[in-house]
Amino acid sequence: MAVLEGKVAIITGAASGFGRATAELFATEGAKIVAVDYAADAVTEVVKGITEQGGEAVAVRADVSQEADVEAAVKTAVDTYGQVDVLFNNAGIYLPGAADEVSAADWERTVAVNLTGAFLGTKHAIGELKKTKGTIINTASAAALIGFPSAVAYAASKGGVQAMTTACAVDFAQDGVRVNCICPGTGETGLTKEVLANPELAEAFLGPIPLKRFAQPADVAHAALYLASPGAGYVTGVSLPVDGGWTIS
Repeated sequence: MAVLEGKVAIITGAASGFGRATAELFATEGAKIVAVDYAADAVTEVVKGITEQGGEAVAVRADVSQEADVEAAVKTAVDTYGQVDVLFNNAGIYLPGAADEVSAADWERTVAVNLTGAFLGTKHAIGELKKTKGTIINTASAAALIGFPSAVAYAASKGGVQAMTTACAVDFAQDGVRVNCICPGTGETGLTKEVLANPELAEAFLGPIPLKRFAQPADVAHAALYLASPGAGYVTGVSLPVDGGWTIS
């Protein structure tokens, strides 16, 4: 039987990168997917691809920094599939700059999407997850674990995600809900496309990574699949680096 047969997964940031890869992998493993993203056309295409392969999925256009949008996404999951078993708080943005370079507006937007978005997803899905003894997976970052240049807003937001993960793991363990986060290293996604297009910057980012390659969306998707699976039934409060060894180098 497929690992996630009969499960319902809400995945934010599902239109591209880590979120898209996870939605597609979870669907092949039997999950019904509620694909959430701000990019309505792109997330609709993801859902179309899943259904054409025989999976079940529905698209929801939402800005995860807006509480009404997140609440509506959870309601869609329950109205469509009757339950929520997995919440993958993955939506994120990256606006570069050191503390003396980043505008207050960019700081606030980064925190609103990356940290507040994960909080709102948890807040509005936890009631359903308690019913199913489900699991929450958050996308943090290697930037939450080690110093990361010119990324103060991003690093701070992802550090908050990591701290929120451990707090929620303690809060909801008594309800049978597991909460973990994934800490990807530099990934080849839309967030890093411009940076990695510069050969000098790409080489600088690659240098500290022992495995000498960047994270692929499938790397994070398989980590998320493990954390969502029964095989991780005794795993909670963990920050799982998926970084090619970067944080230990």
